[in-house]
Amino acid sequence: MKRLTLLISGILFSASPQAAGLYLYEIGTEDTGLAGAGQAARAQDASTLMSNPAGMTELPDHMLTGGIQALYGHTPYSLDDNSALKGKSPGNTIGWFPGSNMFYAQRLNDSVSAGIGLYGNYGLGLDFGDWAADRLIKKSTLIGLTLSPALAWKVNERLSWGVGLGINYGFLSLTREVDGDDKKQNDHDWALNFRTGILFKATENTRIGLNYASKTQYHFSIDAKARFPQINNAEYTLPLAAQVNTPDQLMLSVVHDINKRWSVMGDLGWQNWSEYGSNQIYTGNNPLERENKLQDTWHTALGAQFRPNDTWRLNAGVAYDSSFYKSQDDTSLTTPSGAAWRFGTGAQYQLTPASNVGVAFEYLTMESSRVKTPLIKGEYQDPSLYFFSMNYSYKF
Repeated sequence: MKRLTLLISGILFSASPQAAGLYLYEIGTEDTGLAGAGQAARAQDASTLMSNPAGMTELPDHMLTGGIQALYGHTPYSLDDNSALKGKSPGNTIGWFPGSNMFYAQRLNDSVSAGIGLYGNYGLGLDFGDWAADRLIKKSTLIGLTLSPALAWKVNERLSWGVGLGINYGFLSLTREVDGDDKKQNDHDWALNFRTGILFKATENTRIGLNYASKTQYHFSIDAKARFPQINNAEYTLPLAAQVNTPDQLMLSVVHDINKRWSVMGDLGWQNWSEYGSNQIYTGNNPLERENKLQDTWHTALGAQFRPNDTWRLNAGVAYDSSFYKSQDDTSLTTPSGAAWRFGTGAQYQLTPASNVGVAFEYLTMESSRVKTPLIKGEYQDPSLYFFSMNYSYKF
């Protein structure tokens, strides 16, 4: 699951706790093999409904696209020697996390196309296990699922416009140790957002896409207090309610077909994480003042496609995301994030004239981050994520 745009679960526990979540580009589509490059302009399968709904006007009369993904996170957390809590560090906090998607697009007439998508690009599980602060948190899981109907209109031969509605379901689970037993709390919420985009054919070989997505806001209530006998029975209170958002974001993409074999593509994106960081946190009905640790982020990517013949399409891409933290020395325990590089590669194979299958791999490496809260002071050293995905498309 953030910005680096990670999809990580959302309760940030500190002396003045807050809530957050992060957003991933990777959902098991061909984009993974390109590190997301060209995502708002490529429009090669029905998953364009998510990256830019205007791209549906470039698809055949009927198209179905689906994908599966396995994410592995290597995010080891180590307590500092001068942390107030002494004892075992949690080690790796993520491990394996699955994902999947399904998209369908259909041309209604020569000018209008419609589609619907079901996907999850928000949420992740964290497992701290039995560690020094398991009274505060042992496990946390945030799962987001989006159902998105969309429409696209071909304004003329060069310009298309699309819009999609996101019907989002979020589920939050928190497990911690209370008086020797695991206490688990769950909550869920529904939220709406929208996306809209344009696709412009600058030339016969060049497409430009611009996509905007509005923020998604969940509200979860968690009732939790943690008392630590080993430090004078000090009590730490988690917020009774918290807001969990994904930010407004804008993505500009360009795809240029050099010839029948080669295409190059790129992105420039922005995400409004500073607004996310100013979310209000409440204890009862009283707002808690806290410092905004977050800043807006920028994304850029470059990718290439090579078609050696009519059967294969080979992909490669690299992307960079700036950190949404103002300082990597003052971050949050449950959101190990920082400036990140993505390196992707993949291949598509044309099974029949109507269907193709693809595989993709992406490696994501990010900055180390430190938590300075005295209770749980420590560091995530060189965290990384690995994405393994497979996709299938059928046109009819």
